[in-house]
Amino acid sequence: MVIQFILKVLGFLVERSVTSQIFVGMLKAQVLIFVLSLCCLKASFANGPVTDKAISDSSNTSEWLSYGRNHNEQRYSPLTKIDSKNVNQLAVEWYLDLPNDVGLVSTPLVKDGVIYFIGTMNVVRSVDARTGQLLWSYDPKVAEEIGGRKQVGWAHNRGISMFGNNLFFATWDGRLIALDIKTGKRKWSTRTFHIDEPLYITGAPKAFRGKVLIGNGGTENGPSRGYVSAYDAETGALAWRFFIVPGDPKEGFENAAMEMAAKTWTGEWWKHGGGGNSWHGFTYDPEFNTVYVGTGNGSPWNQKIRSPEGGDNLFLCSILALDADTGEYKWHYQTTPGETWDFNSNMDIVLADLKIEGKVVKAIMHAPKNGFFYVIDRTDGRLISAEAFADVSWASHVDMKTGRPVEIEGARYEDGQQVITPSPFGAHSWHAMSYSPRTGLVYLPTLHWAVDYDDAAYGEEWRGKPFALGTAVDFVEGESPRPYEGSLQAWDPITQKQVWSNPQETGWGAGTLVTGSDLLFQGLPTGKLVAYDAKNGESLWSYDAGLGISAPPITYELDGKQYLSILVGFGGGYASGFAFGASATKLGWAYGAQTRRLLTFTLGGSAKVPPQGRPVFAQPIFESDFEVDSDLATAGETLYAENFCVTCHGANAIASGMAPDLRSSAIPLSELAPVFAQIVREGIKTGRGMPGIPELSDEELEALRHFIRMKAHEGFE
Repeated sequence: MVIQFILKVLGFLVERSVTSQIFVGMLKAQVLIFVLSLCCLKASFANGPVTDKAISDSSNTSEWLSYGRNHNEQRYSPLTKIDSKNVNQLAVEWYLDLPNDVGLVSTPLVKDGVIYFIGTMNVVRSVDARTGQLLWSYDPKVAEEIGGRKQVGWAHNRGISMFGNNLFFATWDGRLIALDIKTGKRKWSTRTFHIDEPLYITGAPKAFRGKVLIGNGGTENGPSRGYVSAYDAETGALAWRFFIVPGDPKEGFENAAMEMAAKTWTGEWWKHGGGGNSWHGFTYDPEFNTVYVGTGNGSPWNQKIRSPEGGDNLFLCSILALDADTGEYKWHYQTTPGETWDFNSNMDIVLADLKIEGKVVKAIMHAPKNGFFYVIDRTDGRLISAEAFADVSWASHVDMKTGRPVEIEGARYEDGQQVITPSPFGAHSWHAMSYSPRTGLVYLPTLHWAVDYDDAAYGEEWRGKPFALGTAVDFVEGESPRPYEGSLQAWDPITQKQVWSNPQETGWGAGTLVTGSDLLFQGLPTGKLVAYDAKNGESLWSYDAGLGISAPPITYELDGKQYLSILVGFGGGYASGFAFGASATKLGWAYGAQTRRLLTFTLGGSAKVPPQGRPVFAQPIFESDFEVDSDLATAGETLYAENFCVTCHGANAIASGMAPDLRSSAIPLSELAPVFAQIVREGIKTGRGMPGIPELSDEELEALRHFIRMKAHEGFE
């Protein structure tokens, strides 16, 4: 249509000034060749290797090349074919069943009409984006890699990355792997930490400028010193590494930044590791050739033990600006100095040019766990503004002169106990926020939980153990500040005020997507995928997927048709029963009861999606001839917590869908005690995300069984 219009206009002009029809025809032919050449150039660019220019190209609506779509991580698409007038016509175009998957939390990527995503146990798939046909699948065989070792972590992963002709992903056990984007064949694999270290990876790598950045988790798994590493995208060779906290001063410092940071620590922090693990929150800024890294909390959480005489403890809970080529320190901004609440800053870092007081500011927008929304000048790390976007009881405000939070007396549980808002799960967790340059608003999944911290049981002699859960402070759910667990809110980053908010009874709302037609999409733990009016929060359309949603949606356009894709599979801490909020156990998303899927919608889609399994609720088994030994059960409860059983099977053995509810499982029954040992100690179910704990003795296995039986029998008393 564009070509025809150009030819018609040029023909009109030429015919009125030149009488020769031959010349007119020749000119038209030249114009046609020129326009077709431009089209071919654009097509070859779209089908060529992924570059920083391609990732940054906001006009490319046929692809979704990076975690947040573009390098700015805005999760904004200018597509408008689906709008408020026709959104009620959205229906499933195609679906892909994923029967072997459990928690699905990742962002799919789209390139050249193909959709790519990572699922349970880090299996990567390639699918035709028009039809849903599986093209290839790559299994990194995590269970074989672990090979009978004790491991901790999660079987899920938040995403993949692309650069050149490669697709990159990281595994639970610490490998970074490059695949050929077309064939799915492995190009290289490198180990980012020793397999015997108590670390894991759940985050998406960040590819930029011929490199791939990755961090790791594990702050609560024993002494841990966080770092991020950049690898060559073509070879997998280590390009640079930046440690987030300083090590033992006697061994020297890696750089001037670590020497500076060490002055903000006290005691023998290095014996505890220090923490800072960066498991999420990487953004590349091509304009300044800078990587922004969101850093983690302390190891252990309790600063009285980690750094007993206080101090800011750099670079915990910070945004770090690093040179993309060398990894050299540029600047930092610390959101929670001397943190002691698990208020990490691993949340997404969004870039935008904001007009503030008449001037355009190259801004970072960041909403970490601590409950304050930050706008930061990304040229130098200067704080522009910070305001609470949720209930905050640990600090009254952020002092604009110093850039530091003004803490409320008693917030550090100085007397051994204190109720604090937000909880360790944050006012905002890893669920991605989005930003619309049209509305000027940020769309932010928000949590409203409080926690009661108590460190009376811990003294200076406390030491964390590798592969054992340890925070040096106990915490239980406190009285909620609101009658609902979560909300979706629109936040104005310039005025630092809420524009609208939709309460959500169930917390853990998934990441958001906003489009050029002012539609806002979000999946919910209830199983609903909802479209809102981005301007006022009005609900315009919803689809019941029949299973909780924890992943964010994406959108793309092919052959003039707009698609909307999302992974459906309840995942993350809330799906384990580990997080707060009783609502998760009331949803009925039992392990294996519903089918995990990739759903893709279009206007007028006609796919017939099979119904999901009905909600299933745990029915604890009463073993009539089993007499619970209270001492063994108490010992089993400690083992259950220390060995991370709690992070998948839930607190008090009450699961929420990511793993079996042990109270209703036959495996812990006496007649199947040998099978229980094979699973728990020998790891015969590692391939399903249940690693073995080889050092457990027969007595400890029995203690675990007594704890499980005690919890199962409680409902019958």
